[in-house]
Amino acid sequence: MATGAMAATTTRAPIPAAASFPGDLGLGRRRAAVPGWRAGGRRMRASPPARRPFLFSPRGVSDSRSSQTCLDPDASTSVLGIILGGGAGTRLYPLTKKRAKPAVPLGANYRLIDIPVSNCLNSNVSKIYVLTQFNSASLNRHLSRAYGNNISGYKNEGFVEVLAAQQSPENPNWFQGTADAVRQYMWLFEEHNVMEFLILAGDHLYRMDYQKFIQAHRETDADITVAALPMDEQRATAFGLMKIDDEGRIVEFAEKPKGEKLKSMMVDTTILGLDPERAKELPYIASMGIYVFSKDVMLRLLRENFPAANDFGSEVIPGATEIGMRVQAYLYDGYWEDIGTIEAFYNANLGITKKPVPDFSFYDRSAPIYTQPRYLPPSKVLDADVTDSVIGEGCVIKHCTINHSVVGLRSCISEGAVIEDSLLMGADYYETEDDKKVLSETGGIPIGIGKNAHIRKAIIDKNARIGENVKIINFDNVQEAVRETEGYFIKSGIVTVIKDALIPSGTVI
Repeated sequence: MATGAMAATTTRAPIPAAASFPGDLGLGRRRAAVPGWRAGGRRMRASPPARRPFLFSPRGVSDSRSSQTCLDPDASTSVLGIILGGGAGTRLYPLTKKRAKPAVPLGANYRLIDIPVSNCLNSNVSKIYVLTQFNSASLNRHLSRAYGNNISGYKNEGFVEVLAAQQSPENPNWFQGTADAVRQYMWLFEEHNVMEFLILAGDHLYRMDYQKFIQAHRETDADITVAALPMDEQRATAFGLMKIDDEGRIVEFAEKPKGEKLKSMMVDTTILGLDPERAKELPYIASMGIYVFSKDVMLRLLRENFPAANDFGSEVIPGATEIGMRVQAYLYDGYWEDIGTIEAFYNANLGITKKPVPDFSFYDRSAPIYTQPRYLPPSKVLDADVTDSVIGEGCVIKHCTINHSVVGLRSCISEGAVIEDSLLMGADYYETEDDKKVLSETGGIPIGIGKNAHIRKAIIDKNARIGENVKIINFDNVQEAVRETEGYFIKSGIVTVIKDALIPSGTVI
């Protein structure tokens, strides 16, 4: 299987020309002009005489493998994907010291941005914009290399295009939030002849068929549809919760409620398609920060109703509910993780080593995760003891022990090293033998893990140089520490070595 999106997308059939949806038409009238829709905004379920019509239930909106989709018009021509690159990523620092949050490496070979882009491509959403602002050079470079054959395509072809924050006479400020970022580029988005905008985050780990999400939006004739994650009471206090009526329409929001307020946000999740047993275990629904907006609704909300609102989750969507718009919940019952903190990032990566079934699998051939094709050699493992671990491409691992760890591409691990419960991000390049010779003569340290180093419960960022006999084991069980001048941080008890850092031989952390 090709590892790059380039290989995966070049075999696609040409995307047909988009249907025209005049901007001055309302949602119902616009749909009425499209084959498959009748006036009033309801889907026509007529089928060829030889086939029985397939009926959809508003209750069957769960993102399950058994459900089917029949989008008309097709998502490739009627949906525009907008991926938000996020803010400065301070909670993920130092991983975001030199890169945007969506550019942080993931699962040995990938980056966070590959998740929403791959979900879009697998869902036939082929018009994709990525909005960036902070430290975006690394993200821009990755997107151009991974999906470059689609960038700047013809008007009606698929593309993955980066839109950086910019100043203009109308908007002299940088992006102030998710809604403001979309507003500042609305002049570009509204030029596309689409029915819906699919709003996504660039730092979530999950696999989702957006076609089912969009279908639920159309079937319920919603103005906005919000992806909702069912959860138990223990987790619910950390999320923004939603309350729904018996049609799945959102009627109330509460941000991280506790006590009696939390109890009042309990809902019957069988309304959204969850079976009664799981509905009893998971009586709350939390917003995933993933939305479908009807195009004309988005334009009206950001320009007329809430021209000063900066955020979708806390301002625009609750506001739309208050003014009477139809805001629906869509149940996603699967693995989802917001990679917002060092601890969440660490757990998500180590989760892919879990046996017998990982938290998130990269081995789904029907919905692969694409990334940049690097054409690296296979990893070489010489007399090493490797258990419950994931090894990326192009690694050289010699006479060492690796347990319950993720080893990123181009990692070099020397004799006698012990890697436990750790994430090594690898390197951006190989050092030549001449480079290593010069380093050896001058007392320098090559990129990678030195001889007899011991690393436990740590994140080693790219291009780090770990000397011989180094111990990164957090012997004193420190929970929080800032040692940036020494090349590392400790957050939630996890030691994170900064990108390009040098840890001298014999160092104990």
